[in-house]
Amino acid sequence: MDFIKDYWAYLVPLVVVQLALQIAATVSLVGAARLRCGSKAIWAVVIWAFQALGPIAYFALGREE
Repeated sequence: MDFIKDYWAYLVPLVVVQLALQIAATVSLVGAARLRCGSKAIWAVVIWAFQALGPIAYFALGREE
């Protein structure tokens, strides 16, 4: 428990940013009419299974501008 206590100030912002990315990517995915590649179900799994990298991959590769 000392590890968490010592690094609490660093962990909380990382968790908040990760959740914000996941929520923003999910909202964008739900509102998307078309995707560049893959289906919405696959992208939803990628977004939530690969925490920080999933939303970044979705914004970089999945959205159609």
